[in-house]
Amino acid sequence: MDQYNSRATIKNTSFLSTFTTKTPDGKTKLSYRTKRWVLIIAIHLTFFLSFAIDIQVLEGTLNGSRFLGFHLIDIFVTLETFIATHHLHVNMIIGTVTIFIVYLLIGGRTYCAWVCPYGLLSEIGEKIHNTLVNKKIIKERKFDNRVRYIFWAIFIILTFTSGYLVFETFNVVGILSRFIAYGWSVSLSWVLAVLLIEIFFSRRAWCRYLCPIGTTYGLIGPISATRVEWNDNCDHCMVCHDVCFENQVLELTKAKYHKENEDKGIKKKFVTGADCTLCGRCIDVCHADALKFEFRLKSLV
Repeated sequence: MDQYNSRATIKNTSFLSTFTTKTPDGKTKLSYRTKRWVLIIAIHLTFFLSFAIDIQVLEGTLNGSRFLGFHLIDIFVTLETFIATHHLHVNMIIGTVTIFIVYLLIGGRTYCAWVCPYGLLSEIGEKIHNTLVNKKIIKERKFDNRVRYIFWAIFIILTFTSGYLVFETFNVVGILSRFIAYGWSVSLSWVLAVLLIEIFFSRRAWCRYLCPIGTTYGLIGPISATRVEWNDNCDHCMVCHDVCFENQVLELTKAKYHKENEDKGIKKKFVTGADCTLCGRCIDVCHADALKFEFRLKSLV
């Protein structure tokens, strides 16, 4: 993908081409998509090997695991468990606090882009969906992204009233994570059903509207140390909007804010929206180098 000599929109780039990008001097380098895929595959390969051949490096699943013997617990699982049972074991508290600190540093919904295995399937489904939309075989359907908070509340209420971790019965992330670590399950049919909904009905629907895990990590995002930073090299071409499935977080790149920023002398801003997954797709396609990852606490390091 050559973002400097072409507008690298969803329509005019092939899926495979997005695994590399160009440097300003024309050299090819790995894109953030490639780096994300490698990390996700490495994490879940480690889960698999830890169980299959007992290497005991990263044991368990994304819901709850041990890394070199140290507990790591998903924040939403802990919240569900406490609401259902009104009790938490010390190891759950330690594991959850550890995860909270990690995502406070690396950026909230990075879980969705850099850890979640369903994200890989969803990105493939997204490409198929966009192709079908461009060929006018199906229609693009978008909904208010704030509906995610309604679903988050529904899952919490159901857990409270039933005393059961309701969401975990159809959590595609947990199902896929358990499949990778432990093997085949009939519940994979539900994962396929969700993927088909995303392909034929609404782009990235699970991630955008339904998944309370991403919503929970997103709450950490605005105060997290690692964010995408925008600068005034931006020419407001809107290609970043085209490739971002949570493009409401990129409002600051719109031309209507140019004069306002110029009058205030603003040359840089952080993308602080809770929905940003820090996937780096906007950075990969920006021909003006107006977007980059930045660690907000680097002056303290």
